[in-house]
Amino acid sequence: MKSTKAICLLLALGLAPFANAADLTDAQMQKIKTKLNDSLSIDVASMQESPLPGLVQAITDRGVVYITEDGTKLFHGNIYDLDKGMKNLTEAALAGPRLEMLEQFADQMLVFPAKNEQHVITVFTDISCGYCRKLHTEMQDYNDAGITVRYLAFPRQGVPSKNADDMRSIWCATDPNKAMDSAQNGQSVALAKCDADIAGQYKMGASLGVTGTPAIVLADGSMIPGYQPASDLKRILEVRAQ
Repeated sequence: MKSTKAICLLLALGLAPFANAADLTDAQMQKIKTKLNDSLSIDVASMQESPLPGLVQAITDRGVVYITEDGTKLFHGNIYDLDKGMKNLTEAALAGPRLEMLEQFADQMLVFPAKNEQHVITVFTDISCGYCRKLHTEMQDYNDAGITVRYLAFPRQGVPSKNADDMRSIWCATDPNKAMDSAQNGQSVALAKCDADIAGQYKMGASLGVTGTPAIVLADGSMIPGYQPASDLKRILEVRAQ
């Protein structure tokens, strides 16, 4: 039923003549941003031309949405290319923006480096997440496989929450990596305060399509939801690097 509704919406959108996003003025773009914020309380991080002509693609604090150039119709979902093996164009379009937005938080990441670094991944983690804990307890396996792991916080209970406060304490600890080790092993988190932007990390994760943890972002900007053993992840990374 959901697929049928989405197809009907796309067909309906295709009946009217729309301009490309590149043809929209700054004023039109701002009008769309304002309408999304006022109508749905959605904050827009960036806007660009979408894979589907006639729609503007907006990266928001609730993921990717598509809007008609007049700002009256909105579509939330993935766009696939039937001629390219059902390639997920929405996911592909997010790759570049993901890398750009991640770079803004590079100095806030907790890094567990591999001595013989061959790959770098960025993981949105939550210390209350079972599979996040499993991933972290296997950190040596990832590092031995040449994979450097960089952490960003994604407290699933949202911000504010005790979960978010605990993760802020980790980022604010004298030795954040050691505090992360302890927390991921189920130990209590000692209170610490600083200006660590946990809310910003969480909001960015939501904008980039993170809905659960762990969420692994690869060097090409693609994202793998969920835990992956080091051996499996290394195979994926080597294929992507070819």
